[in-house]
Amino acid sequence: MRIGEIAALVGVTTRAIRHYHHVGLLPEPERRPNGYRAYSVRDAVLLARVRRLTELGLSLDEVRDVLADDAGRELADVLQELDADLARQEAAIRERRQRLAALRAAPPGEDGPLSPALAALLAEAPETDSPTAALDREHLTLLDAAGVGGAELYAALGPLAADPAVLALYERLDELADAAVDDPRIPPLAAAMVAAVPDGIFDAIPAGGGVAGEGFKEALLAEFAPAQAEVVRRVMEAFTQRGRG
Repeated sequence: MRIGEIAALVGVTTRAIRHYHHVGLLPEPERRPNGYRAYSVRDAVLLARVRRLTELGLSLDEVRDVLADDAGRELADVLQELDADLARQEAAIRERRQRLAALRAAPPGEDGPLSPALAALLAEAPETDSPTAALDREHLTLLDAAGVGGAELYAALGPLAADPAVLALYERLDELADAAVDDPRIPPLAAAMVAAVPDGIFDAIPAGGGVAGEGFKEALLAEFAPAQAEVVRRVMEAFTQRGRG
């Protein structure tokens, strides 16, 4: 392959390839008698690997370190990893298209976009005027948009969304809107909310991605009144301990 052909195959510019030659990321192949470089399939695989790593945010120095570690690997192993990367990209694109379809199908004024799985979960929840229940819906929507959650988790939450007892817990939380942070109703309510969530839900939380970061937790707590935030904080701490167990 000539430089233009390998560039088109991998999806980079010829200028990028020449730069990778210059910095030593991509070995420069021997030239044919006519002066053109002749690139092989292995060159294409290596170039695709460089592109993938830079798309993930690695610097060229970091890419060089990764490639050095890969130098002794079989071509079949590298091809398998690239194929797995493409499969993950395809899955992400399918998920984005599903969300787009849900947004296009939503009635005017409907919040979104929601994944089909979250839309189905929220459809199971009974009508309520609870302000804290509305906040929970907003938080789920935000996490869904950030890619946290997933169909398995939403399916596990389905029975909770349809349980009238959960609405009663939200109403008890609403009653703490003007309470002090040492209100005696806080501990029993937090314990009741923790007890309402079955352990099986933790099996549906994606490994490494199902728990929101500290920044989100702080922002979430800031939306509640002080006594309500204390309840939510205790619940989150209890969930963290259960998730570790």
